[in-house]
Amino acid sequence: MKKEQELQISQLRQKISEARNSFLGYPVSKDFDYSELNDFLEFPINNLGDPFNASTYRVQTHEMEREVVSFFAKLFRANPSDYWGYVTNGGSESNLYGLYLARELFPKGMVYYSESTHYSVRKNIHLLNIPSIAIRSQENGEIDYEDFENTVRMNRHMPVICLANFGTTMTEAKDDVSKIKSILKKLAIHDHYIHVDGALAGSFGSFIEPKIPFDFKDGADSLSISGHKFIGSPIPCGVIVSKKSNTDRISKGISYIGSLDTTITGSRNGHSPLFMWYAIQKLGIDGMRARYQHSLEVAEYCEKRILDLGIQAWRNPQAITVVFPKVSKEVKAKWQLATESDYSHVICMPNVTKQQIDEFITDLERYPTDPHSDSDWD
Repeated sequence: MKKEQELQISQLRQKISEARNSFLGYPVSKDFDYSELNDFLEFPINNLGDPFNASTYRVQTHEMEREVVSFFAKLFRANPSDYWGYVTNGGSESNLYGLYLARELFPKGMVYYSESTHYSVRKNIHLLNIPSIAIRSQENGEIDYEDFENTVRMNRHMPVICLANFGTTMTEAKDDVSKIKSILKKLAIHDHYIHVDGALAGSFGSFIEPKIPFDFKDGADSLSISGHKFIGSPIPCGVIVSKKSNTDRISKGISYIGSLDTTITGSRNGHSPLFMWYAIQKLGIDGMRARYQHSLEVAEYCEKRILDLGIQAWRNPQAITVVFPKVSKEVKAKWQLATESDYSHVICMPNVTKQQIDEFITDLERYPTDPHSDSDWD
């Protein structure tokens, strides 16, 4: 390699390293160490086909992928004899799969989602060409159940496909799946499907006390999480868990690979399932719970420190996301804060420490925001 390219790579590494060390606004964990798996980068690992079926291509990690799916299926209280899933490229693909499965089961269905739903959902609905209606959100970002009930009532002749959120992008609001289920029962909507987008909070939803209903026993038909968020991964990835009885109805055999065509993509990244398997083997249930408890403690600390400055910070119940009025451009740029409308947020991921929060608070004091001026906003 030429010295010019070596310099370019060196500069890129330094730039990314500096950026990694100073972000608080996005749900990405960076406290992972997969160095024991470095040797696997030598292999063209491709998990094409169904992870629960044999394939003629053997440079794959299907065994680990199945264990990952089984781990989350148990965590999400899925029926032990009726679950299926795979490791996706991230939350957008996971949501696409959930909506695709719902559309195949109910071709004449209507999708309902709150206005706080992740932007990928609208795109996925457009790609799948399914009619849809956006439902109002409450002030905290949770779906407005009254608006949902009234809107479904007006279209009760159509099957319901509901996209529920378990941790919205800006406020980490969580839709109560049992309430959604009870509304459908009240309206006698027998043909329905509930997909839960649990990108961030789904990974620790089972540890939240008091419990917020979100899993299969609460009424979900499929549930997805992002692997690179709460757990952490060098490659964006996700996990989708669905009911096997539903997936079996849409699977097709592909002779070329000697497996079933049940996933969205053909060739699939086989390294991410290995990373996820390695992480959950090291963490286990107790380790996952400890990560959440640490994040929760830091979030409580962060909220209090911001409130002590006289800034109106708040959190949804048991959330690790702290919301507050949007900040100055200096603070936003340094800490890479996501900002929407009039609000910014800090997400206290497992790698975030109280010391980092203290540094952030110092910057808030150093660069006060004039609420009457828009000159500081990007």
